[in-house]
This record gives sequence, C-alpha cells and structure tokens, in this order.
Amino acid sequence: MEKTTMKLTHKFRIVVDLPTYAERKEAMDKLYRWRNRCYRAANLIVSHLYVQEMLKEFFYLTEGVQYKLADEKKHEAGMLTRSRINTTYRALSDRFKGEMPMNILSCLNNSIISSFRKESEAYCKGERSIKNFKKTMAFPFGLEGIGGFCYNEEKRTFYFRLFSIPFRIYLGKGRTEKTKVLQQVISGEIKMCSSHIKINDGKVFWLPVFEIKKEEPTLKPEIIAEASMSFEYPLIVKIGRARYTIGTQEEFLYRRLAIQASLERLRVGAQYCRSDKGTRRKLKATEKLKKAESNYVNNRLHVYSKRLIDLCVEHKAGTLILADQQEKMEVAKTEEFVLRNWSYYNLMTKIKYKANKAGIELIM
Repeated sequence: MEKTTMKLTHKFRIVVDLPTYAERKEAMDKLYRWRNRCYRAANLIVSHLYVQEMLKEFFYLTEGVQYKLADEKKHEAGMLTRSRINTTYRALSDRFKGEMPMNILSCLNNSIISSFRKESEAYCKGERSIKNFKKTMAFPFGLEGIGGFCYNEEKRTFYFRLFSIPFRIYLGKGRTEKTKVLQQVISGEIKMCSSHIKINDGKVFWLPVFEIKKEEPTLKPEIIAEASMSFEYPLIVKIGRARYTIGTQEEFLYRRLAIQASLERLRVGAQYCRSDKGTRRKLKATEKLKKAESNYVNNRLHVYSKRLIDLCVEHKAGTLILADQQEKMEVAKTEEFVLRNWSYYNLMTKIKYKANKAGIELIM
C-alpha cells in the first residue's frame, strides 16, 4: 500500500536567547562540547560495529571460540554480556555519561546502527570502507530534548528550549512559508520527528524532520507529461499538444561561467595577497565564490524543477516521464564542458523529490 505521508527535512537558523554575552558564550561552548563528544562517539560506534561484524571472518581463531553475536543469556553460543544494540550504547555511557545528554547519544547510536546494517554487506565484500565522521558533523536528538515550543505574537517569532538552552528561531528569507510550517507543528497538523543541530562558522542551524501528508491526488494518471533534458534548454516538456521550454542555455550558463572566470582570476592573484594568517586568508575570496556558484546552481535547478511540476499540476498530469536520459548522460560523460556545468544528476534529484511531494508518478 502506498504511503500517504512523506518525511521532509527543513533548515532553520536559531539564536541562543539569553540576555548577556557571557551566558550566550557559555551556551555556545556547551553546544561545541556536545558536537565534539558526538564526533568521537560516532567513530567509536562504527569501529565497534565493524569489529563485531568481521569477527566471524577471523578464521585463524581456534574452533572452541564462540562468535555468536548475541546475549549469552539468550543463546548458548552467545559471546556478549548484553544485547548487540546495547553494547555500543553501554560503551558510550561509560565514556561520556555526565558530559552530555544521553538522549543525544541514544539517537546517534540508533542512527549509526541503522545505516551500518544497510551497508554491512558492502563492508564484508570490501567494496567500501567504514565511515569516518568529521569534527563538524551535525548531532541528532529526539523529541524529548525539545520543550516549550511556542510562538510569540508580539515579537512574531518562535521559541523553544533544547535541553534547557533557550533558542529563538531566525526566520529570515521565506518567512511566510516557514511560519506556516511551524504553526502547523504547534497545532498538531504536522508531526515532528527527530532533529539535528549543525554549527557552521559560529552560526547554529536546526534541522528538524517533519512528517507531512502528501497532496490530495487530484491529478489524472492517464494524462502523461514527457520531459527531457537537452543541451539547448535545461528542460523541454510535452503535455498532449502543448510544448514548453524551461530555461535557456545562455540564461543558465552565463552567470555560472562568469563566476568561474572570476574564480580563476582570484586563484591567479591569490599568490600576491599578503599572507597574514596563512593560506586561509589568501583563499578567503576564492572560497566565497565557490559557495556563490553552488548557491546559484541550486537556486536555478530548484526554479526549473518547480516550474516543471507546476506545469504538470496545471495540466493535471499524474504521470511524468523523463525520456532519453541514459543517452544524454553518456554524451555528457564524453563532453567535459557539459558534465562540468549542466548538473544533470542534481536536477533529476530535485524533480524526483518534488514529483513525490505532489503525488506525481515519475518514470525514468
């Protein structure tokens, strides 16, 4: 049976809501400490899981050695003193208890175990290496960590507490849409699942996962929209006798190539910048332009994919076919310019996500 709901991750910037600088700094230091402990815990968990999974491959052990990964109380050949899931949680508890909320460690443990099980076959075959978590990783927490979620009518903003740390949600751009989503969470129309906290350049971002209902199926499956990506236009759409083009080669590439040219000039000129604090200062401008190019491409692809889905909804097309993509991808691989600048895969990913949200069946 097809699911009537889907999970979406939103991104909100949040600000510590405390009156003095010393209190805000103390709260930020606590968040940085939690992130550091999560980074260490995540690498510890995946190392334990890998050793447990590969223990049966140690063929050089004697025959009398038991290697059943189960609780010894539940299985006669079991070699663990507790359940397998509890082994890593206990290791984290013994090492980090008192340094951070155990709810965070519990969510982290469950998340890594879930992803490890999906990839364990590839680990055993040697097709991939185990994950290596970075110090800048986002750390998870459950609903138990959030309290006092409310909307202040006077200040027109939302507040909540994360493990006793008060936060104010900075709405910024897209204020209307964000306010609508958060109001639905408060009223119970949208269910909030797990969340993550991401710290980037001193800014704190909240990444909650919402479970929302799919839009009502007012579309007709017998009406088929056929879309294809070309080198002249990002998207060409045919619905019945109607034909539409979305974007143009010049419109999409002009700004991107201009950014790339500026980036190349900055790279050449970086050698003449005063070093002061080393390489980071020399490359500060180039890093800024790299983000500008990425943001521009993401914005344009969102616009194109949204326009495609809007056309399908307008014509009540319940089926969307992306035609001739394999051929296009093969040509793109031989053309370095196209592969570098056209972002085919990214566009297809965004189309797939928006089609699923609108209840449109996508056929690749």
